[in-house]
Amino acid sequence: MKGIILAGGSGTRLFPITSCISKQLLPIYDKPMIYYPLSTLMLAGLTDILIISSRDQLPNFKRLFADGSEIGLKISYKIQERPEGLAQAFILAEDFLEGDSACLILGDNIFFGHDISGILETGIENVLKKDTAVIFTYGVSDPCRYGVAEIGGSDKVISIEEKPVNPKSNLAVVGLYFYPADVVSKAKGVEKSDRGELEITSLNQLYMHESRLEAIKLGRGHAWFDAGTRDSLLEASNFIQTIEKRQGLKVACLEEIAYNKNLIDVSQLKAIANKIGSSSYGKYLISLCQGE
Repeated sequence: MKGIILAGGSGTRLFPITSCISKQLLPIYDKPMIYYPLSTLMLAGLTDILIISSRDQLPNFKRLFADGSEIGLKISYKIQERPEGLAQAFILAEDFLEGDSACLILGDNIFFGHDISGILETGIENVLKKDTAVIFTYGVSDPCRYGVAEIGGSDKVISIEEKPVNPKSNLAVVGLYFYPADVVSKAKGVEKSDRGELEITSLNQLYMHESRLEAIKLGRGHAWFDAGTRDSLLEASNFIQTIEKRQGLKVACLEEIAYNKNLIDVSQLKAIANKIGSSSYGKYLISLCQGE
């Protein structure tokens, strides 16, 4: 399975902050927003990753990550000339996927909680062994703002609606999706919505109608942020600050994840730490090296 981070869009809800920089490069406390979705893919065990963004912003991501080899990844890039819906990501990624299964995560979605790695691995296993698509849901108090899923037996999705007036559940569909190898052909079969976009809900409905759409619920022990508004941007930053200060551990530290997953060794970790220098992030990496 390969990973895709969709980091396009104009970020209009965050204007004027995003008038000259991609939303996904804004800070969530002590690191760029895109670190968080990338860390989620890494925790899922994915190392071959495509970042999709606009023509003017893609060079910034390249400056940040280069080819990803420094942290044991293979990162590719694709220009999105014009945002035309989330399902467009798979059409843009066709050459990258080469017929492989795919995980799509939105560049402004942040996940935190107990055994996230295990939950993600379960999703991947379901895709590979059952040939099903897997979505993730999170209970919210205002489901009318989201795509909403209704779950039946064996975690099968029996209905999914986009911003329903009368939601059938309180389970919001979060910005993390696992799909089998036929996702590109399915995405090509999605018809544009009334707002002229290839909706991810429409793609999910195609799998649902074939009884090939399952859901994994993220429960009370997990946090999910869609950091696409000023309030959620602040809330996510405050949450990460609280966790890191109380635990003394970094959330979404890519180098630490790479080291723990044996993508890099201690000498490579030390080299990165020395290059970063005396920032709090650099000092944290140095402390990891000293523990070895």
